[in-house]
Amino acid sequence: MSLINVANLTFSYDGSYDNIFENVSFQIDTDWKLGFTGRNGRGKTTFLNLLLGKYEYSGTIAAKVNFEYFPFAVANPEDSTIDVIENIYPDYLQWQVMRELSLLQVSEDVLYRPFATLSSGEQTKVLLAALFLKENSFLLIDEPTNHLDMNARKIVSDYLSAKRGFILVSHDRAFLDNCVDHILSINKTNIEILKGNFSSWWENKKMQDNFELAENEKLRQDITRLSSAAKRTSDWSDKVEKTKLGTKNSGVKPDKGYIGHKAAKMMKRSKTIEARQQAAIDDKSKLLKNIENSERLKISQLNFHSDRLIELENVSIFYGEKTACENVSLTIEQGDRVAFYGKNGSGKSSVIKLICGEDIAYTGIFRKASQLKISYVPQDTSHLRGNLTGYAQDNDIDESLFKAILRKLDFSRIQFEKDMADFSGGQKKKVLIARSLCEKAHLHIWDEPLNFIDVISRMQIEKLLLEYSPTILFVEHDTEFCQNIATKIFELHKPIK
Repeated sequence: MSLINVANLTFSYDGSYDNIFENVSFQIDTDWKLGFTGRNGRGKTTFLNLLLGKYEYSGTIAAKVNFEYFPFAVANPEDSTIDVIENIYPDYLQWQVMRELSLLQVSEDVLYRPFATLSSGEQTKVLLAALFLKENSFLLIDEPTNHLDMNARKIVSDYLSAKRGFILVSHDRAFLDNCVDHILSINKTNIEILKGNFSSWWENKKMQDNFELAENEKLRQDITRLSSAAKRTSDWSDKVEKTKLGTKNSGVKPDKGYIGHKAAKMMKRSKTIEARQQAAIDDKSKLLKNIENSERLKISQLNFHSDRLIELENVSIFYGEKTACENVSLTIEQGDRVAFYGKNGSGKSSVIKLICGEDIAYTGIFRKASQLKISYVPQDTSHLRGNLTGYAQDNDIDESLFKAILRKLDFSRIQFEKDMADFSGGQKKKVLIARSLCEKAHLHIWDEPLNFIDVISRMQIEKLLLEYSPTILFVEHDTEFCQNIATKIFELHKPIK
């Protein structure tokens, strides 16, 4: 066991006026299994890069361990997998590699295949196995789940639960709950560490937020009451002070000493009330700083003239001689929320492309209702370039509504001026989802929409889909999201070769 000490860490990117971290201090035990959470753009990957020494910063980061980052960059993916492992860890022992791959349910034959021919899930598992061979290293594991199907996520989560000494960036709640024992959270104004898994951290955060909201309301009422009392006391003091002059033609000489004493006493009381009021205002200003913006989202899906929108009956899809999927039978009716399951390579994206109107070779019966309007969110975000205003115009959506949705998904206004190419992976996904929510459609099709998207935004999207019940077909490997949302589950299986 050793400690990683972070003291007074301050960092901002060149040309930026805002610090990402400012005087941040905390300690990490290198034996911990640390889940790392926070909204998109808060600096999770930046912090990992600071640990790796990639940027200059003020403050100190002191550690007696080496840091290793996942995913490891593979310079020559055409090399055999065993050579890729050797490049990562030249001192490996064969039996150790076999042990790790066995734990990850990867067959031995992958070692002798070109790394590039492995599925994305197999590549993820191989790189994790290689990195955990290293001794005296603290692993920085950055979003490993984005290329894993649901079954593979469970395998990797179980694998990590038996390990220790890592920071894991993930937004999959079930995945985190199974394999971490501490949570490192980047909040709006600070960084905090709590013992436990994601669910225990989230319950603690909700209790803290509710306490602060209640205290805020109590202090607001106190400030209103004290403001009224201070004004009344001040008015009384002024009236008493005026009686020093006496009443015209009364013939009675006022006791100026007594009146002055009484006025001073009232003024002192007024000042005391003002001081209490200011103290209440100061206390109020300390609250609500870390309460996340998670306003309700809306969707205005078009109604269709018939219930049945899509029907596939014994459909098989082909790319030349290759069969992408076979004998697929699926019906989508108005109001369905269909979770589209299947291992990577089972043909989910091919079915989606067919439904969305791409010219794909297929056999079987495929029916799509005429005049059906579909809003599609793809997996890939690499095409996003330029600013948000131009993107809204190009896609013929309401710019004000589009940006309002992004604000609710925790975009700062300064993001609106940036090139989308510079957005984080999660921010790019939010752009696609916000665009889809603005489009007038009868059916929404979202292909892995939650990749890179933070947990709080996932919960906002869940609430949206539950409240408005749009017709949607979605591919998603987040177990909790699927369980909460789906009214139908359809699972594809890989074609038999």
